[in-house]
Amino acid sequence: MAVTLTDLATLGALPFDEVIDVRAPAEYAEDHIPGAISLPVLSDLERAQVGTIYTQSSRFEARKVGAALVARNAARHLEGALRDRPGGWRPLVYCWRGGQRSGSFASILAQIGWRVDTIDGGYRSYRRLVVRAMHETPLPHRLVLLDGDTGTAKTALLHRLAARGHQVLDLEGLAAHRGSIFGAVARPQPAQKAFEGALAVRLAAMDPARPVLAEAESSRIGALQIPPSLWAAMGAAPRLRVAAPVAARARYLVRAYAELTADAGRIAPLLDGLRRLQGHARVDRWQQLAAGGAFEALADELIREHYDRRYRRHRSRRGAPADPEIALDSLDEPALDAAAARLEAALEQLAPPA
Repeated sequence: MAVTLTDLATLGALPFDEVIDVRAPAEYAEDHIPGAISLPVLSDLERAQVGTIYTQSSRFEARKVGAALVARNAARHLEGALRDRPGGWRPLVYCWRGGQRSGSFASILAQIGWRVDTIDGGYRSYRRLVVRAMHETPLPHRLVLLDGDTGTAKTALLHRLAARGHQVLDLEGLAAHRGSIFGAVARPQPAQKAFEGALAVRLAAMDPARPVLAEAESSRIGALQIPPSLWAAMGAAPRLRVAAPVAARARYLVRAYAELTADAGRIAPLLDGLRRLQGHARVDRWQQLAAGGAFEALADELIREHYDRRYRRHRSRRGAPADPEIALDSLDEPALDAAAARLEAALEQLAPPA
């Protein structure tokens, strides 16, 4: 029996023990239903091979070759990843559009005795829900943005507010990027479709009647674009602004980017990317500071000469009234704990209960 996906909010409540994506590895890598495991019934090469036979020879021959490959790969999964699944295990299987691949694999699992279902329309039905939420429909949530200059610990403050029970959308966490030239993290960024799906599923799990806090970002986070529905909501959202002295922000950035300061060789090529904007003489000086381990001085100059100027230009283009401001003297751990409490109070005034 095929399961029809009607909304993203109920994905996690579907009565299945495991969701299995049987598409080729490249399809899975680009995007998949959150939480689904990859058990491809055709490899990337095999999928291309079957497609070539389909277009250049005959549909019958393609199905015959495809069936043999699916059976062979299904046997490998049964002897490997699925070897310990019990008799009461209940999987949900999908492919690109709910056709041959998922149907063939589900049939094999059903013959064993497992209660298996497929997704009507396959991955495409899930993707349509994501597109509707992120591209076609206004966001129903009460978004509030946490703004502030570089180094004001906005992400750390959002995490503290999440721990206090507030709804938080961690854009940089979902994008696997901290939004600056130094923003790349250890894991690669997801594909655009996967980013949009993660955003849509996360928002679908949140209560639209309660505020959703997110960090004020530009329209791109690393290589990823914030999708239109979310970007429009961010443009209209009220803001809370965090402010702190440059020296405190420089100290915080050195702590927050400890993985970079531990390997100063990684900083040089990143600084080179600023030569077009800042000129060779200034970037050469920054390279010298990095090579000498003067990371607080480097952070201080980057804040004053690069980031703060760009933030001021961006805010002047917004033309918005002044945002409520939380001024901090320090950004050490006790100060951030106290700041979270102050932000809570400011949030209640900015976005009172509906």
